[in-house]
Amino acid sequence: MHLNIFASGLEPLDMTETEEFESLVRSAADLGVKHANVPRYRSLNVILRHHRFHLLEWGEPDCSPLVLLHGGHQSAHSWDLVSLALADRFHVVALDQRGHGDSEWARDQDYAIDTMAADAFSLIEQLGMDAPIIVGHSMGGMVTMTVLKNHPGVARAAVLVDVAPEVSLEGAASIRSFVESAVEFLDVNEFVERVRGYDPFRSKEHIERTVRYNLLERADGKYVSKCDPTIVGRAADDAPRGRVSLAEAEQFACPVLVVRGQYSNILEPAAARRFADALARGELVTVGDCGHNVHSQNTVGFLHAVRPFLERHATFPV
Repeated sequence: MHLNIFASGLEPLDMTETEEFESLVRSAADLGVKHANVPRYRSLNVILRHHRFHLLEWGEPDCSPLVLLHGGHQSAHSWDLVSLALADRFHVVALDQRGHGDSEWARDQDYAIDTMAADAFSLIEQLGMDAPIIVGHSMGGMVTMTVLKNHPGVARAAVLVDVAPEVSLEGAASIRSFVESAVEFLDVNEFVERVRGYDPFRSKEHIERTVRYNLLERADGKYVSKCDPTIVGRAADDAPRGRVSLAEAEQFACPVLVVRGQYSNILEPAAARRFADALARGELVTVGDCGHNVHSQNTVGFLHAVRPFLERHATFPV
């Protein structure tokens, strides 16, 4: 049984009338995230490459297009606070990538980065998004880099959040260890406490408000991860061959902002600097008081760092 609400078919669902939206607005108030009062916010499903994908759409369709790609074992809802804040100026599409969130699990268990990049490119084409800015975190950042490599010119600009061609293997192992241990729970509070131990930057209240997007209630009453369990092992196997190299990143023609969390255990300062310097039009910014999950651990700091770049490269006059 799902713990959250989402569109059940191809008809979009207005999310602004739900308790989930009210909960999000309370979190925004607690964290000081400024936003429009009631933005356009919908849940909908699309068919891409013979798979059903769920996405969250924010803002008006005639606004500057923005695609958000989440990290591994997360979902489109990991961007909710960011989407809420940006919906006044951008047409935001946050995708649940295959095997994650409320999208379909891959029947062939194909979770290669190249495959996810093909999904993202198909989404941009099907929705008719003209040269969007793509923002990708962690796994979503690897997907974004692959889109830039495989489809030059598709993106107006890109933001890569705490990811680069060189990442810390020790940090990646730490994340994988947490994910592997957070598979099955007798009680939701057990999961909340596990997350609190792993992520000291988010409040208990915020974690409790978002737990519904991470778990399913199974028929036996236990709570399990919404992500396809085959992703963990496959992601570890695919990461080396799915990673864009520094030499390949040098060919990116569009502006790219690299965002690093101050206490990140994934992206080390020197690696972030090498990456930004290798990019033809690269910039680097470090956001304080957060680790790897920059946009959820310090949303205000993330928006302060990213919004000027987004507005500078958007399609509207600023």
